[in-house]
Amino acid sequence: MSTSKEQAAISKVLSFLQEWDHGNKTVRIRMLTVFVTQNTGKTCPELELEFAQVASLFLARLTAWMRLTYMFGTCLGLQLKAVGVFLSAASNHRYLIEFLEVGGVLTLLEILGQKQTKEEDKAEAIRLLQIVSNAGRKYKELICESYGVRAIAECLAKSKTEGTQETARALLESLAHGNPKYQNQVYRGLIALLTCISPKAQQLVLQTLRIVQDIVKEAHPSIVGPLLNLLRSLHLEVQYEAIELITDLRQYEVRPMLLTGLVDLLKPAMEGVQTYKILEDPEMTKMTESLPVYVQQAAAAKALRLLAQGSQELSQQLLPLRVVHHLMYAMGNQEHADAQRQASLALEHFVRTYPVVEEHVRRTMGINLFAAFMHKPETFYMTMDEIQADILLSNKVNISEVLEHQSSED
Repeated sequence: MSTSKEQAAISKVLSFLQEWDHGNKTVRIRMLTVFVTQNTGKTCPELELEFAQVASLFLARLTAWMRLTYMFGTCLGLQLKAVGVFLSAASNHRYLIEFLEVGGVLTLLEILGQKQTKEEDKAEAIRLLQIVSNAGRKYKELICESYGVRAIAECLAKSKTEGTQETARALLESLAHGNPKYQNQVYRGLIALLTCISPKAQQLVLQTLRIVQDIVKEAHPSIVGPLLNLLRSLHLEVQYEAIELITDLRQYEVRPMLLTGLVDLLKPAMEGVQTYKILEDPEMTKMTESLPVYVQQAAAAKALRLLAQGSQELSQQLLPLRVVHHLMYAMGNQEHADAQRQASLALEHFVRTYPVVEEHVRRTMGINLFAAFMHKPETFYMTMDEIQADILLSNKVNISEVLEHQSSED
């Protein structure tokens, strides 16, 4: 570049910066709009050429203005997009360091925590944090050290748009990869999110936990309770992901807790369930309030069937837990057809696999009822009368006693 061209470029940039320094909100919005439009997608060398090798002077002014005004929502989305032009530029290391040195990460995390921040602005802030995370291990650690996991997790739980939730989920997963110092912090944060009320967030957290669980290698016992509780969800996509995670956890040390918990769910404690009155209709009250418990009962039966079918060892471990007794009890629940159906399918596995189970189930049911059950387990519940249901509900089958007796004989 000739001296005259260099001087012209420098003069242009100085004029630009002077206009920015003296400009009001309206002027700066106009300048940022032009900047974003003309420079999105440019590389670091291209930005330096545009700003006569002093693009950092504009980045410093931009970040300072954003830090001073983000609490008031002053064109925050446009400010974030402009910062994104610098951070997403190829060969951006220089800009990234400068942004971090002025507290850029903390500013982005604070933006996520502001109640008045728009959803699209939160998504843009998370996108910038993702760029920081993608830069390497020490940058992931910086985000985590700045209480980033908590801020991002809260954003995922409370966000009202699926786009922002998806972006937050991706960032949490990113922070778990290649970050051994803080991967367990991310893992525990995801476990805490299992209790959030958003079905979409629950689904995303379950999906991410399956990935992160494989990274951390050890399952924390605190995952069992909230995971089993999600089997109450009336959203099939949440139930599906919960059962998938339960299936994954069968190979970890929490397996005994999981199996015991699933078996216990087959006989839900109904005391104190009915606490509200809906239109003063007792039947409606009973149906509405008991539904999540019965949904959970059906899901537990389904999970037990999948686990037992997938592992002979695990199937045998369920017998001492009185799984047969509990499945027969669930089969007698005429309040919820799917619970009956799932329990029947699970019981069929144990009957066909273990002669001792077949013997005890036949003896308890009686020849005719047992024959009907084995003929069509999937639809068996449709022809069940109250007397047959009562036989199942009051069953005393205890295979564990038989197993203990056989073990003592051996």
